[in-house]
Amino acid sequence: MSYLYPSITINGREVSLYDIIHQAAAANSEFEASTFNFIRRWLRNESTFEIHTSGSTGTPKKIVITRSQMVVSARMTEHALKLQAGYTALVCLNTQYIAGQMMLVRCFTTGMRIMAIDPNANPLASIPADVHIDFTAWVPYQVYEILASPQANRLNAVRYSIIGGAPLNREAIQALQQYSCRFFATYGMTETISHIALQSLNGNAPSPVFQALPGISIYTDARGCLVIEAPHLPERIVTNDLVEMKEKDSFVWLGRWDNIINSGGVKIIPEKVEQAAGEVLSKCGVNRSFFIAAKPDSKLGQKIILLLEGKDDVESIPRELIYKEFKQAVSAYEIPRDIIVVEQFAYTNTGKIDRRKTIEMITNRS
Repeated sequence: MSYLYPSITINGREVSLYDIIHQAAAANSEFEASTFNFIRRWLRNESTFEIHTSGSTGTPKKIVITRSQMVVSARMTEHALKLQAGYTALVCLNTQYIAGQMMLVRCFTTGMRIMAIDPNANPLASIPADVHIDFTAWVPYQVYEILASPQANRLNAVRYSIIGGAPLNREAIQALQQYSCRFFATYGMTETISHIALQSLNGNAPSPVFQALPGISIYTDARGCLVIEAPHLPERIVTNDLVEMKEKDSFVWLGRWDNIINSGGVKIIPEKVEQAAGEVLSKCGVNRSFFIAAKPDSKLGQKIILLLEGKDDVESIPRELIYKEFKQAVSAYEIPRDIIVVEQFAYTNTGKIDRRKTIEMITNRS
């Protein structure tokens, strides 16, 4: 497969593809090493790639995907967003995992110029102010950090941004409405070889639903979880993602089946409560990472808890005010019965909160 450019820009320097292919390019970081390794294998036309899942929804595992599968996935994104040869794409996600690798594949299949930098909280702080980016992929914590930084106004210099890995909070989605560039949330996983659906977050047509990419067939199983069939997947994928179907090719993501809490016989989706929790904590002046979980309870079976991350000023958390605001925001069954502060959550290698490990941490200490 031919590529339009003889080099890539990585961490501010030009590195030739010839040197990468012939292992003459010195890697100055783990990210550079993994990026060079993937590019080398891709340009040598290797046919299969072993990918690691992140472990955010279960035990991390390795899966093998083919070059042709990755190309089909990249083409679907290209057509959905009308990406063009000659665009500059910013690669700032870990290239050991599918999200970062697929950014590289999209560049090769579409003919976009690669600009790569070590993943960090605010990639725009590492890029010269006069550089225009046409396409990039973020994870939510990067969006939060950029919005709170002096580089927030530079988001308008990025034509298309896709955001995946976890849902954005309402505050961030509201902040994105002021920008003329386009932001899209993604739905997908390693097993689907990146995203299979996009949600428009701003612009003339913001949408509350995910729209499946052309060629993707979706429906739900008896649990209400999403089932995916796609031309580049060898078999259908039955997910544990609870969704509400809107049309035959669109849906609203509700949460994870394996996260459901059964409290007093009432099934509660923690992700739904988290949407309200973000506004509650904002009203109460609490700016911490959080999530909703459950602990065993002798009467209820499980009781809902709110976990907050951090170790500073724990006593200053306005617990009574938080409980009061929750009573106005959610049903009586969804109000957290306890607020637990964890010094540091467990995270996956891709920067997602590892709910299972974090809950194990508090269980082991209690």
